[in-house]
Amino acid sequence: MEADAGNLKPLCDDRDRDLRALDAKVLAERTADQEAKRPTWSGQLEFILASVGYAVGLGNVWRFPYLCYSSGGGAFIIPYFIMVFLCGIPLLFMEFIIGQYTSLGPVHALAKICPLLKGVGLATVVISVVFSTYYNVLMSWALFYLFNSFGATLPWSSCNNTWNAVGGCSSGFSGNATHLQSSSQQFFDHKLLEKTNSIEEVGGLHWELSGYLLISWVIIYLCIFKGVKSTGKVVYFTAVFPYFILFALLINNVQLPGAKNGILYFVTPVWSKLFEVKVWVNAAAQVFNSLGIAFGSMISMASYNKFNNNLLRDVLIVSFVNSFTSILGGFVIFSAIGYMAHIHNLPVDNIATDGPGLVFVVYPEALSTMPVSQLWTPLFFIMLLCLGLDSQFANVEVCVTFIKDEFGPKILRFVKREELTALAVCAVGFVLGLPHVTKGGIYVFQLMDHYCAVVSLIFLAFFEVVAVCWIFGVPRLSLMVKKMRGKSPNLFFRLCWLLVCPVLMLAILTFSTVQYTPPQYGNYLYPLWAQLVGWGISLVSVVWIPLGVIHEIYNNKGTLLQRLKTAVTPTVDLDDVDPVLEKQNSMAEKLSTSRV
Repeated sequence: MEADAGNLKPLCDDRDRDLRALDAKVLAERTADQEAKRPTWSGQLEFILASVGYAVGLGNVWRFPYLCYSSGGGAFIIPYFIMVFLCGIPLLFMEFIIGQYTSLGPVHALAKICPLLKGVGLATVVISVVFSTYYNVLMSWALFYLFNSFGATLPWSSCNNTWNAVGGCSSGFSGNATHLQSSSQQFFDHKLLEKTNSIEEVGGLHWELSGYLLISWVIIYLCIFKGVKSTGKVVYFTAVFPYFILFALLINNVQLPGAKNGILYFVTPVWSKLFEVKVWVNAAAQVFNSLGIAFGSMISMASYNKFNNNLLRDVLIVSFVNSFTSILGGFVIFSAIGYMAHIHNLPVDNIATDGPGLVFVVYPEALSTMPVSQLWTPLFFIMLLCLGLDSQFANVEVCVTFIKDEFGPKILRFVKREELTALAVCAVGFVLGLPHVTKGGIYVFQLMDHYCAVVSLIFLAFFEVVAVCWIFGVPRLSLMVKKMRGKSPNLFFRLCWLLVCPVLMLAILTFSTVQYTPPQYGNYLYPLWAQLVGWGISLVSVVWIPLGVIHEIYNNKGTLLQRLKTAVTPTVDLDDVDPVLEKQNSMAEKLSTSRV
């Protein structure tokens, strides 16, 4: 018996070696088939840089510091990192898996994974389109400041300008004893925005700002019109350059008087804030905004990956760099806030303004008082442009990918050129962004940001988790990973997908609904009709979820129970229906028989 076992051992070793070779061959064939159907990134670094560039955006130096400021400093950082660890990383991994395995955009990928909730995929495209229409407005503001920073003096550094209110301008901030506006605040309100008093006073178009909005869309188009082949090259600069500026500004800022007080405000938590549901809702929304979860962008970009790309490595890199950049941006911004509090002899919590004013009011004021301000100021706004460009690439690419997946053959038959699809998307985005560059546009901007980037996003993220983690199921999701990488995801991810993420999302959704507070801009409270418009903006994306359910059940055949059963049955290729796997198993059986 021992002799027979010894004789069989070489045969078994040969068989194992042949099976491994067969696995590699089948995987290579599948990868080649995938690449033939869909273009892929030229290299893994391009995908990582594109993902990092999308995740790291203006929100890291605008929304994150502002939420920290309004939520008691370090009291926001604690729930933020909890949400990153328990929701952000697992859900980003989930979206990468879906995109890379299916090689499809979010609409078609989620329709294959969970036909019943196929509307979630379309909703992610809609929210990305809506988001991109007002996100690009921030880039037009950055362009406005950039072109105004090349003069002999910075125009927001003094009160001797035509836009300064008579008797209402000072070199301090609105929190000082005289209750006057700073020169920087007045430049933002009266020169950049030409702001009216309420959303009812729309005013006409701000023509100069409209021109900058057009320029920003032209830049976006020139960077994406060749698809991932052009975007992959641009991100080498746009994803890396901002870090040189952030580190340079941090080195400069920490040497300024008062910077320590600002940094201490940033890192010191107000513990009572941790018991406010709004802080946790904002932390979750910031994680989803920052990592691009439920926007469909990460699914879309991962769909251009090679089939066996190392997903987990990419997830950890993107998540770490994104959170690191948020903290870095916080140190940069709050050191500047501390400096401004020092020179104006004000408490730190009297410096920052509402919304985007943290970047477009406080920092320009700080830059104007720094040594060599004529150098730092243009570099700062170029950095903002780079941060915004990367994020817009992915937002627009979601829509372009959907059009190519849904109408590709039909469009190419008539249009012949893919570039015109990107041009049409950018043109529509520009037109839809015009309400934000009217003289009452800031109120429209704040309203849409609240209902799109917070309310809609929480809803979409919850239903995406339900569709993938509960209906499609964690075992199937794990199988996808095993087929791509050769091993299943670890217990942490499976537990987060199955229990932690859905429960956290449900809790946040419930409490944010029960404790709903109307949006406001500074001291301005939006009227009831504007709030209803805001809910309408949310419904523009969310409504596709119930419509998708109705459409799927209506189109299926049989009794209601049979229709539901069909609707929750995935159509994506898995073990029992995967022709590649069947081919592998068949060949393995033949090989085993021949060996015996």
